[in-house]
Amino acid sequence: MRVEPKNLKKLLIAEEKAVDEAVRKAMRHALLTHKRAGNSIASWKDGKVVIIPAEKIPVEEIEDRKTK
Repeated sequence: MRVEPKNLKKLLIAEEKAVDEAVRKAMRHALLTHKRAGNSIASWKDGKVVIIPAEKIPVEEIEDRKTK
């Protein structure tokens, strides 16, 4: 399928937004999974690896959407 150049930019922007959203959701899921399991994570700060304990992982819990 050939995409016309004028539509290509719109398509790429739409895909970029979808990819960004998918990555944000995946990162949030991974952080929540580690936090809930009590597992620490490794991060990079000031050129060094730092370990963040589960209780300090900066992620908010999602409210149960079924209750809304």
